[in-house]
Order: sequence, then C-alpha cells, then structure tokens
Amino acid sequence: MRPSGTRLAGLAACAALVLPLGACSGEAGRTTLTFFQFKGEAVAYFEELAERFEAENPDIDVLVQNVPDAETALRTRLVKNDVPDVLTLNGNGTFGELASAGVFADFADDPVLDGVKESYVDVVRELGAGSPGEVNGVPFAANASGVLYNVELFAEHGVEPPETFEELVTAARTFEDAGVVPFYGMLADAWTAQSPMAPLTAQGAPEDFFEARFAGETTFAEGWREPIERLGTLFEHTQPDAGAVGYQDGTRAFAEGESAMLLIGSYAVPQIRSFEPTFTVGSFALPGTDDPAETTLVSGVDVLVTAGADAPHPEEAQRFIEFLMQPEVIQEYAEAQVAIPVLEGSVNEDPALAGIQPFIEEERLVGFTDHQFIPAIPLAPLLQQYLTDGDLDAFLAELDASWDRVALRRTWGLGAAAS
Repeated sequence: MRPSGTRLAGLAACAALVLPLGACSGEAGRTTLTFFQFKGEAVAYFEELAERFEAENPDIDVLVQNVPDAETALRTRLVKNDVPDVLTLNGNGTFGELASAGVFADFADDPVLDGVKESYVDVVRELGAGSPGEVNGVPFAANASGVLYNVELFAEHGVEPPETFEELVTAARTFEDAGVVPFYGMLADAWTAQSPMAPLTAQGAPEDFFEARFAGETTFAEGWREPIERLGTLFEHTQPDAGAVGYQDGTRAFAEGESAMLLIGSYAVPQIRSFEPTFTVGSFALPGTDDPAETTLVSGVDVLVTAGADAPHPEEAQRFIEFLMQPEVIQEYAEAQVAIPVLEGSVNEDPALAGIQPFIEEERLVGFTDHQFIPAIPLAPLLQQYLTDGDLDAFLAELDASWDRVALRRTWGLGAAAS
C-alpha cells in the first residue's frame, strides 16, 4: 500500500472530499484503527478477526464499525472529512466513483495482491481508479450471480440444469405444467432484478459494450434490448405476486420448497440455509444465449479491503490488511459465507457452488454489469417498473436518459481515471 496524495480533481462530485481525520492514539501508546465493515451478515466474524489481530499486535486497537446502509454512512463520513483507516466494501459503482476521486490507497505494487486471481484484480481496476494503473482495493471474497435451484425437485421432475436460454425456459414450463412455481420473484426489493439481469446482459450485449457506452458510441436501446427482453421472459414464470414479495420472504419461500429456482446469486445461500431447507441447494450459471460456449459466470468482488489514501497510520493499517489477506482467513470467510475464494488454487467445496465450479476453475468469468452503475442512475427501480408493466421501450429510453444525464459529470467506471 503506497499513499497516493491528496487529489483535488473529482472530489466535488463526491461531496467535496478532503483529507481524512484518520486514526487516533489509544491508551498507553496503542494506536486505534477504525475498521469500517459493511457486511451485516458477517459482523460477528469480522469482530472476532479484529480480536485475533489485536492479540497478535498488542500495540494496535481495532475499532470495528458496522452500520446499516453502509454506502450512505460512508458518504456522510467523507463529507465530514472522516475516511476510516481500513474498510471492507462491495466492489460496485459506488466504490468505483470514490476510488476515481482519490479516496483510497493504491495497492498496484503491493505484495498483498500476490496470489490474488488476476480476473478479480481486473474487476476492481475497471470499476475506477485514482489514476491510470492504480488498484484501489484488494479483493477479499467473490460471489457469483446465476440460478439457485432445488436439486431434489429437479431430479423428481427429470429436469437437468439447463445449458441454454431455451432450455431454461423449457425447464420453467415443465415445472409450471407440474404445478410448481419455476422462479420465486422478489421484486418488492427492486435490487433483486439486477441479479439475473447481470448475466443476461453480460452474455447478450455486444463485446466491449460499456466502453462504447461510456464513450457515447452506443445506447442501451441498441445493445441491451434482447437481453432485457429475455429478462422479462423469465419473470413471466414467477408466482403471481412477485411484486409484493421481498428478499426475506422470497428466500424463505424457496427454502420451504415453494419454487424450483431463485434468480439470485451465491450470496443468498446462507440466508436460505438459515430457514433450514430439507433439500440440497444447487447452482448453475444462468445461460443468456442458446450457445453453451458463450455462457459465462458473472462473478464479482463481493468484499474488497482498502484503506484511506492519506491515512495517518499507514504502517498499522498495512499490518491489519496483511492479516486479513492471509489464506486461512480468506478460506474461513469463504466457507462461512458460501463465498468464492479469490486466491489462486483456493476452492470452496460447498455443494451449493459445485454447479458453477467449472466456470471458476476455467476463469470463464465476467464482472457484474450492474456494478457499472452508480446510485444516481436508478437501475433497480427502472427494472422493477419494466418487470411490472412490460414496457421495454420505456425502460430502455429512461435508462439511456438517466445514464446520459449522469455521464455528463462522470467520475467512475471504465477508463474514468484517464478521462
């Protein structure tokens, strides 16, 4: 981790960010590091890790801060010039926007990246960077967006995990004919629609679509029409009240055997298992086309570790990050959260990941397309509206309009550091 200095360009777009307050000194000369941790389901795990680190580093106290709505809380802190010393964040558009504003340290030449799969380093780099070539976060855990399914129910009805989009629709119809809900929709939480959207658009849009979209050389109406239409097709096979059901109730319903599949990512498995299903939860990559050779697994950096660019205690922050990136720590987290390990040679043998493991091993991976959006572009509500009223033209037109309005002051995404 090397300090990147204070960058003025782009800070106005990120709520006038300036130098952080950083850590403070604890009692008896101990240094206190603030550790901003966003994963609500992993609070106990990271608190226990902090205690283990403190035991090995008696000169450092780690103050673990877990807050609801982490992205809003972090932006509020940045306005107050209070960048935490060490952070876990989701590798998404918000991270890219803040990274491009120079908020985070650069790890491009840091040995802490040794052994991390290059595909996940690329995901972080492409979200945004403080300057060309920087890597402003260290991948800690990955996930995948595909389809979760009831293994025993598939076997009972003679359905194999589909390898083409046509086979997926055929499987849905087979379950409907047998009186089984194919997909349990959870549209009351609009973000859930982004999970199947990501693989469909990653496979169905032209190659390098986002490069062209950022450059103003194409539109969503031109590049996303077919994959979004296919998304609508899948949601024709949910239960009737999909718009009234949220993530909590939908995962519970699936766990209770009320549907054959969920159009959701691997991150939902711990939630599903908390309801004690009596069947095996399996997974497969969502096929977005009718050519199995074109199927890729959408896999993103679910958790990355980073630090403030101008933290007053970089040596202590570096020691904590190195502790977090130990292979045994990463493996423990992956197994506890059904996550995908980011280190070369590491495997999570959880049966829920078995169906997507070949894609991971072959690195047939692409990043989440929805991570190229920031909150100012209302992707989730627009998807929710489209899947409710079926107006594809209206969805594409409004998405293009929203993107263009925000792109006039773009500070995130592919090539942001060089623009």
